[in-house]
Amino acid sequence: MLSVPPDLVADVEAAAEGGLDNVSRRLAELLDRPASALGSGVFRWAESVTPLPDAGVWLPARDARLPEWLHPFGGDVLVALAGDEYAAGVGIKRHDRFGQELAVGTEPRFAGQGLGRRLVAQAGRRVIEGGAVPTYLHDPRNGASAKVAAAAGFPDRGWKVLGFWP
Repeated sequence: MLSVPPDLVADVEAAAEGGLDNVSRRLAELLDRPASALGSGVFRWAESVTPLPDAGVWLPARDARLPEWLHPFGGDVLVALAGDEYAAGVGIKRHDRFGQELAVGTEPRFAGQGLGRRLVAQAGRRVIEGGAVPTYLHDPRNGASAKVAAAAGFPDRGWKVLGFWP
């Protein structure tokens, strides 16, 4: 399924006859976003998460110790600190009251310590306790992210997503 503004439906349907690459190129033209293209992702969700120990604390997204990528999440974000230094974090994209997408990032020098999977499980528990479904989206070529998701209790159910990204 591809969602586009109603006035573009006929043009996008016509482009689809030429395959996915044609749709990607045509969407870039129609939306006046020449640097954008269709990309794919693995879409995962959890009904329960792996019972891993907590790894982080909830801090305001704009805390001065945190990287900029966490700022747009607003509210609180979940972070692991090494002393007073940011090591890894999870932001929650609140799509609606039912689906909340987790985004995780680990500083390279802290990778391989299990922080990502523990943070994702901890954030997933909070989302579930709040009555929503935690989701997790990653690039199919990102093996490290796939391992984090699986270890935290987000199985690959074969669902894929196409997105139009810059």
